[in-house]
Amino acid sequence: MLDMKVIREKPDWIKDRLGTRGIKPEEIDELLTLDQQRREKITATEDLKAKRNKVSDQIAEVKRAKGDASETIAEMRQVGGQIKQLDKELAELEEKVRYILVRLPNIPKEDVPIGPNEDYNKEVRKWGTLPTWDFTPKPHWDIGEALGILDWDRAAKVTGARFVYYKGLGSRLERAVYNFMLDEHQKEGYEEIIPPYLVNKDSMFGTGQFPKFTKDVYTIIDEDEPLTLIPTAEVPLTNYYRGEILDEKQLPVYFTALTPCFRSEAGSAGRDTRGLIRMHQFNKVEMVKYVKPEESWNELEKLTNDAEEILQKLKLPYHVITLSTGDASFTSAKTYDLEVWIPAQDTYREISSCSNCTDFQARRAQIRYRDADGKVHLVHTLNGSGLAVGRTVAAILENYQNEDGSVTIPDVLVPYMHGITKITKENANGLN
Repeated sequence: MLDMKVIREKPDWIKDRLGTRGIKPEEIDELLTLDQQRREKITATEDLKAKRNKVSDQIAEVKRAKGDASETIAEMRQVGGQIKQLDKELAELEEKVRYILVRLPNIPKEDVPIGPNEDYNKEVRKWGTLPTWDFTPKPHWDIGEALGILDWDRAAKVTGARFVYYKGLGSRLERAVYNFMLDEHQKEGYEEIIPPYLVNKDSMFGTGQFPKFTKDVYTIIDEDEPLTLIPTAEVPLTNYYRGEILDEKQLPVYFTALTPCFRSEAGSAGRDTRGLIRMHQFNKVEMVKYVKPEESWNELEKLTNDAEEILQKLKLPYHVITLSTGDASFTSAKTYDLEVWIPAQDTYREISSCSNCTDFQARRAQIRYRDADGKVHLVHTLNGSGLAVGRTVAAILENYQNEDGSVTIPDVLVPYMHGITKITKENANGLN
C-alpha cells in the first residue's frame, strides 16, 4: 500500500509513475479530493469535541454553584448530534479513501521499462548454450507419459484438468529437485520454514492478493473465518512478522520454504492446457527477505543470483528479463523474471520471478523495525521463486532427453536420485 502522505506531497509524480501502470490521473484526483474531505471532517469533529469538553467543564461549575445549565445542556445535545453525524460521514469517507488506496499498485522504480505488457520487457542477460539434437525434441508431457512417470488422464478423472500424478522416478525427480533447491538456499543463509498452507484474509491482504485478486485463489468457507489455500509461500512467509516490530539487529531475515501452491488460473483458458507449465496445484520453493530500505536493491540482485545459481548448477539455459511496468506484479517496484529454455516450444518460459516490493507489503502488514536511536521504520520485503519445481522438472525432461526416450539426470541431482543417472522405461517405476 502506498503512503498517503507521499501522494499528497507529490501528486504529479504519483500520477506520472502510476500512469505507467495503467492508473488514470482522475483516480488520484478522486483519492486526493476524498482525502481532503476526510481531513476537513476530522478537524471539524475534533473542534466540536474540544468545544463539548470545554463546555462540559463549564456546566459542571454552574451545577456546583447551584445555577441553571439547562440551556447549555440542550446546546451540547445538539453538538453531540453533530459529532455523531460527522463521525458517520467520516467513516464513509475513510472507507472510500481506503477502497481506492488498497487497489493502487506499487510505484515502479525509475529504471523499469515502461510499457503495457510483456512485449516491453527487457532482456538483461543470457546464460548457457541451447541444446541441439539429431532428432526432433519431444515436449515434456509426451516424454513423461511415455516413461510412465507423469499421468494426466487419471488426474483429470480424479480431480480435473491441470492436475497430474507423478509416479515412480517422476516423483523421485520432483523430490530431488526441491530438496536440492532447499539445500542450496540454506547454504546462502536462508532459514527453512514449513508454513501453514491455509491463511486468513488479513494475510492475503498483507501481501497484496486481497482485495484485488480474490478470483485467482481457492477459498474455503468457514463458519468463523474463510481460509485461503496459499497461491505461493510468499504469503505465509511474508506475514510471519505481520504486526510486529523487529530489532534492527535481526535484519536481514532470509526465509525459504517448499510448499504446494494453489491457483485457479482465472483468465488463462486455452493457455498451456498440456504439461507442467500452468497447473492448479504445483510445488514451489520460495525465498523471502526482510531487509532495511537502504539495502533492498542490492538484496534484489542477490536474490536473483540465488535463483540463477540453481539453474546454472542444473546446467539449464535461461535468460533474465526486467518486467515492464505493465507486466510486473501489483506489489512489485521492480521484478526480474528468469525464463528457462523449453526446447519443444523453442522459447524461454518463466521459472522464477524475483521482486523488490519495497515498503508496499510492509505498510499493508505493518512489519517494522526499530533502529539504534529507537525510531521505528517499515522494512522492505522481497520474494522470489527458487524455483517453481514443476517447471524445473519440465525443463529437465526436455533439455536432458535422449533419442531413445530416456532422460539423463543432471549431475547435481544424482545423489538425490539415490545414484540413478538416467530414467528409462525399465527403471521408471523406481523399483528396479
